[in-house]
Amino acid sequence: MHFDLNEEQRMYRDAVRNFARKEIMPYAAEIDETGELRWEAIKKMPELGLTGLQVPEEYGGANLDGISAAIAIEEVGYACGSTGLSLAAHNGLCCFPITRWGTKEQKETYLPKLTSGEVLGALALTEPNAGSDLAGGVRTSAVVEGNSWIIDGHKAWITNPSVSPVVITLTRTHPDAKPSQSLSMLLVETDADGLDIHPKEKKMGVQGSPTHQITYDNVRVPRETGVLGAEGEGFYQTMETLDGGRIGIGALCVGLAQAAMDHAIQYAKDRETFGKPIATYQAIQWMIADAAMEIDAARLMVYRAAWMKDQGKSFTKEAAMGKLLASEVAEKVAFNAIQIHGSYGYSREFPVERIYRDQRLMTIGEGTSQIQRLVIARRVLEEYGLKAN
Repeated sequence: MHFDLNEEQRMYRDAVRNFARKEIMPYAAEIDETGELRWEAIKKMPELGLTGLQVPEEYGGANLDGISAAIAIEEVGYACGSTGLSLAAHNGLCCFPITRWGTKEQKETYLPKLTSGEVLGALALTEPNAGSDLAGGVRTSAVVEGNSWIIDGHKAWITNPSVSPVVITLTRTHPDAKPSQSLSMLLVETDADGLDIHPKEKKMGVQGSPTHQITYDNVRVPRETGVLGAEGEGFYQTMETLDGGRIGIGALCVGLAQAAMDHAIQYAKDRETFGKPIATYQAIQWMIADAAMEIDAARLMVYRAAWMKDQGKSFTKEAAMGKLLASEVAEKVAFNAIQIHGSYGYSREFPVERIYRDQRLMTIGEGTSQIQRLVIARRVLEEYGLKAN
C-alpha cells in the first residue's frame, strides 16, 4: 500500500499548481465579480492537458491516470472555484461520456474541439422537476421522424452550455420501456435550430462558471450519429458518469478547503491581539488542527476512489464517500476560516468570503449529501446481503 505520489504525478501537480496560481488565482476575485471565466488562461490549458485530462492523446487529450486528473482539479479549484467547477464538468461530464461510449466518428467530431481550449463541454441531466429521480422524472423526450430524433423538453442548472459546441442530453426515447431502460444520451449541437440556452442563473457562488436553463423545441438530431452509445442505455451511462464526476467534485472540494485553510493560517500568523499572533491561541489552533486532519482524510478518500476507477474496480461507494466527506469538510473548513478572520472574513476583500460561497454548491451538485448517504448505505447493505429501499 503506497501513500506517496509517484514522481510523474508530483511533477504534474507542481506544473498545474504553478500554472493555476499564476494564470488563474490572481484573477479569481475578478472572475467572481464579473461572472466571466478567464479565457486567456483556459486557452493555455491544453499545454498541460487540462482540457482533456483523460482523453486519448490522438484526440488532443493527456490520457492521464485518475489520480493525476484529481490532482489537476484540486489545484485549479484551489486557485478559483468557478474555473475548477467548469473544468470538472467539462472533463467528467462531457469528455468522459464521449470518450467512453462515442463511436470513432463521434470522437473525431467532438473531442478535438473539446480539448482545444477554445470551448468547454456540457451535460444536461437535471430538469425543473427531476433532479435525483432521473429514471422516472425526466420529461425531455425524443421521437423518431425519418432519419432524425426530434427533441422537446426543458433542462435546468446546466453547467457550461453557453460555451460548449455540444450538450449531451439525457432524453426519454423509449417511453414504453421500464424507466431505467427508456432513456438515451443524445448529442445536441448548440447551434441547432430550436435549442434555446437561457440567460445565466444568478447564483450565490461560483459566479464565473456559467449555469443555464435550456429549452428544446423540436430540436432535430441525426438518428444514426446523434445517439451516444446504445439506445435505452442512458440511465446506466448517467450513473457511471456521475460516479466519475463525484471524484472530480471531491477533488475540487479538497482544493477549496486547502485554500481556505492556507488563507486562514496566513491571517492567523499576521493578525495580533494582546501582543501576539492569534495563531498562538488554542481556540485557533484547534480549528487549524481539525482542518488539516479532515482535509487529509478527504484527499485520501478521493484519491482512493480515483485509484479504484483506474484499476477497473467498482468505485460507486468510494466515489460517493469521497465526495460526501470532501464537500462537508470544505464547508466546515471554509466556515472556520471566516471565524478565524473575524469581521474581515465577511469582507469580499479577503478570499475566504468567496471560497465560502463557492463551496456551498458542492453538497448539492452531483447528488446532495443526502443522496450520497443513500448510495453508500445501499452498497454497504448489499455487502451484508440486504437490500435497501
